[in-house]
Amino acid sequence: MQDNIAYHLPRPTELAGVLAIRHGQSTVNAASDGPAADTRPRVPDWNIELSPLGHEQAAKLGEWWSRLGRDDRPSLVLCSPYRRTMQTWETMKKASRRSGNGPVLVVDERLRDREMGALELWSPAAIRAQAPEEAERRARLGDWFYRPPGGESLADVTLRVRDLINDLERPAARTQILIVAHDATIAALRRIFAGPGSTLPEELPPVPNASVSQWIQDGGRLKRVRWGETID
Repeated sequence: MQDNIAYHLPRPTELAGVLAIRHGQSTVNAASDGPAADTRPRVPDWNIELSPLGHEQAAKLGEWWSRLGRDDRPSLVLCSPYRRTMQTWETMKKASRRSGNGPVLVVDERLRDREMGALELWSPAAIRAQAPEEAERRARLGDWFYRPPGGESLADVTLRVRDLINDLERPAARTQILIVAHDATIAALRRIFAGPGSTLPEELPPVPNASVSQWIQDGGRLKRVRWGETID
């Protein structure tokens, strides 16, 4: 008897292409890189703002946006409702040298960041120090399957982002799209566009702040051509 073979099925789509940008550095990102790594803000995750560096990064993205050719220029922008993503897009628009009304903006809550539940806004250092059992469980299960208490796994994030992409297929057919979101939602996009049966990465590929990932139309599917590239 022939052994069963696991196949990878490319995901069909009529979307013309997708550019995905992670928001610029936030105040929490900045604190996590410094001596205050264990300090947790007393504000909701959705209300975290860009740091001064994050605004600079977003302005550079706006200059990059100005240089895009007509064929590469998205006419539809999808944005997470979180303050840091909205600030990133607004700063990009202001820094852009393009005239006119610009692309249509759609804000969709399914692009929100991964919900960490009881560990919301805890840095990795804080989790290791104050919830070592959760740090151990996360390391053992991996981020695709680890669900913090009251929160989401990356598999959960992928389900809601996939629902959004499915909703876009007909109204945004043959449209170039820009998505401004978070590292978790962009990792979900990578999984979705790879198609059913694609292999999960052993480690999550990094998605730096203010980085660009891109998929282009290739024979009825989206082909990844860049990942996590920062703009000089």
